[in-house]
Order: sequence, then C-alpha cells, then structure tokens
Amino acid sequence: MSATTSLQPLSTGAPQKRSRPLLGWHLHDGLVVGKRNLIQTIRVPELLFFSLVQPVIFVLMFAYVFGGAIPVPGASGEAGAEAYRAYLIPGIFAQTVAFAAASSTVGIAEDMHKGIIDRFRSLPMKASAVLFGRTYADAARMILVLTVLTITGLVVGWRINNGFANALLAYALLLLFAYVVAWIGSWIGLYMPNPETANTAGLIWLFPLTFISNAFVPLAGMPAGLQAVAAWNPLSALTLACRELFGNPTGLAPGEEIYWSLANPELYTLLSCGVLLAIFVPLAVRKYRRTTSR
Repeated sequence: MSATTSLQPLSTGAPQKRSRPLLGWHLHDGLVVGKRNLIQTIRVPELLFFSLVQPVIFVLMFAYVFGGAIPVPGASGEAGAEAYRAYLIPGIFAQTVAFAAASSTVGIAEDMHKGIIDRFRSLPMKASAVLFGRTYADAARMILVLTVLTITGLVVGWRINNGFANALLAYALLLLFAYVVAWIGSWIGLYMPNPETANTAGLIWLFPLTFISNAFVPLAGMPAGLQAVAAWNPLSALTLACRELFGNPTGLAPGEEIYWSLANPELYTLLSCGVLLAIFVPLAVRKYRRTTSR
C-alpha cells in the first residue's frame, strides 16, 4: 500500500517577497506612525500642556476683554457680552483646529532634522504612510483640545442649543478641517531646513487665515473688498456652519445679503476640504518622495 504525499519544494535560500496590498498596508503603516506620534505627545507633557492652554487663553481674553465691545448682528434675547461669548466659542474652535497645521509643520521639520525620516526609509513601509500618520495624529490630538475648549466654553456661558446630533456633526467638520490643514502644514514643513524656521513658517499664514474671517468679528464691519475675501475663506464657512449646528448667533443680520459660501456653509466647508486635500496630498507626497530619495 502506497501513500501519496505532496512535497513542497525546498527553499533555495533566496528571500521570498510577500505581496503588500496597496491600500491595506498604507493604512496599517500610517496608523503605526500615527500611534508613534501620539505616544510622543504623551511623553512630552509640556507640548500637550501648552497646546491646551493657548486656546483657553484666547477664550478668556476675547470673552472678557473684548466681549462687551463687539456687537453681534441678529443676536436675539441675549445681552451684548453674553451674545458675543455664544458667538465667539465656535470661532475659537475653528481657529484652534486651523493651528493644527503649525504642529504638522514643526513635527515634520523636526523629524527630518533629527534623522527620524531616514530611519523610516530603511523600513518596508509605504512612503506616504509617514505623512498619513503625521496628519492623522495631529487631527486626533484635536479631540482632547476640543474637549477642553468645550468645557471652557460652558464655563463662560456658551451653550449647545441645537441638539446632540447637530453638535456631533459640527465636531466632525472641525476634525475634518484639522486633518486638511495638517496636510498643508506637512507640505510646508518638508521645505523647511530646521524646526526653528518651520515654527515661523507654520504660523505666518495662519494669522491672516483666522483673522480675515468671521471667527472673532462679524463680516459686516469689514471693508467691502476684505469682506469678500473673508466670505470665501473656508474658515469662515466652517465657523458659520458650527454656529448654525450648535444653535449659536451667526452674526448675520436678518435680510442681510450674503455670499453663496455663507448661505451654504456646511456644503462649502466639505467642498473646500475636498479641493484642498486633492491639491495638497499629492504635493506633500511628491515632495516627501523627492526629499527622501536623495
């Protein structure tokens, strides 16, 4: 009686290359890099502390120093200072997530300067996963920052007046915008020669982005030309969308003629985020590959 066995060919000693699904390994590698960046934040508590303290200072400063001096058009049933605090908090939310770009700029420049990126190059991982991990971590960090800001806002008198589901949608838009600007910040950081330069370059474009908007003051008080720029600023649409979803004063007077971007703030926010991702994700990945191929 004979038995038939299936014999496997002996290994010749040559390494066998495992297939790596493009999308699956991209996500896996990116999540691993993102986990590394989040752990790094925990291990540097000073970084986490100051990222939480700065927006809280903005809330307290604008709410109590400027609040009584800035009228809010269309606010009904609230006194001037109270109306401005309700108007202000979504703007602080939007400004804070926009500043996630600065963290990405400095983080990428620091990894390049310290040689961390060279270590990543020696690993069997997708090149774009490094950027995906960085942007994902910087956006995820905003969850804690927004939680602290929400508590601060409730303390100074801000309230969510439009239901839990709409509030969740507002927070989702904020995190999406944080992810988008993190890609822009990463692209800028890849051009920076050192972290010191990156610290300046990462902030310089964020100030006009946040202050030429409706984050802190209604657009009606701006000159006509600047008002048009602010109306099409994606941060203005994000801020207005959050105000509507939270049920806060919008700063728009009844019957006021507004731009399409402000008449459809949720849609314009999603469209602008999609366009910015389509532009800056390929730019950042291409720059990263060119930089690390040298």
